Amino acid sequence: MKRFFAALRPVLLPFGLIIAVSALLLAMDPAKDINKDTRIPRVALMQHASQGALDDGVAGVLRGLEKRGFIAGKTIQLQQFNAHGELATANDIARRVTDGSFDLIITVSTASMQAVANVNRQHQVPHVFGVLTKSSIAGVGVSETDPLGHPPYMSGADSFIPVEKPVALARRMNPELRKLGLVWHSAEVNSEAYTKSVREVCAKLGIEVLEATVDTTSSVGEAAASLASRGAEAFIVTGDVMVLVAVDSVIKAGLQAGIPTFTLSPGNVRKGAIFDLGADFHTVGMETGDLAADVLGGRNLKDVPVTNRVPERFNLNLVALAKFPKWQLPPGVADEAQVLIDASGERNDKATRGH
Repeated sequence: MKRFFAALRPVLLPFGLIIAVSALLLAMDPAKDINKDTRIPRVALMQHASQGALDDGVAGVLRGLEKRGFIAGKTIQLQQFNAHGELATANDIARRVTDGSFDLIITVSTASMQAVANVNRQHQVPHVFGVLTKSSIAGVGVSETDPLGHPPYMSGADSFIPVEKPVALARRMNPELRKLGLVWHSAEVNSEAYTKSVREVCAKLGIEVLEATVDTTSSVGEAAASLASRGAEAFIVTGDVMVLVAVDSVIKAGLQAGIPTFTLSPGNVRKGAIFDLGADFHTVGMETGDLAADVLGGRNLKDVPVTNRVPERFNLNLVALAKFPKWQLPPGVADEAQVLIDASGERNDKATRGH
């Protein structure tokens, strides 16, 4: 027997070394996924269209994640998706991001949240939503009255902007305002919610709402022009994504008719709106990113209440306002603007204006 093992020793030694080296290389292999908890999380970030408020929201999400140490390409695998305003594309993306390829889905906009939530009922991938109007109206199981009444695998924050303040400001700027034009996309539940709110607020103020619905961005300008021909004295643009994508055509139609445009979506004063009074969507996005970081760190979404977050942002364009003699700025209003555009250019800090 001793002679047998002695004869095998020259063979066994190299064979044992091969096994030992192979085990060492396997242990050092960064691509292996023996322990799932040690791999880099995979995150999908989806928005419905390229539009100012949504772009600000996405930038905020990325910033919120980075502040918590979740950096794309380093500590998380991040893939961004954009439906470019197409509902069919949004549904295709929703199927893609819920197929098991991602550990977390973040959606920006009502349409993106709705598309993912509808598909995700079967898969239940953790889903954080933000920069949207009202999750309770999306028909995906979120309660209107109970903050914890939502599917256990999804939660986030709404940003339903109160319509009363911007409409009241428009009336202060023009006390004779009696007819307000509103272009909206009836297929967007968020737009429908805002339209109902505009109707209610204007009814209390004795303002008639002239409405025109659209199905494509290319028809927005024509719809606005039709409202001007019917006697609209100003245009209001709400959180309607389709109209916001084509907001330039609304502002242009207003200029041609001699009537101003104001919006609930900050950023449009740079395009010629007289003012934007709504939510700071970059801040909303940062809060969404912060919640996403909590989830990546182990927080359970079933315990996260759905809230309504509207950190206010007011932008004012005095150059645009000067084009409409009937519209005057009440005293002190300019002092409240975070962004002020006048003949000297754009200023973004109230502190530099003596406050």
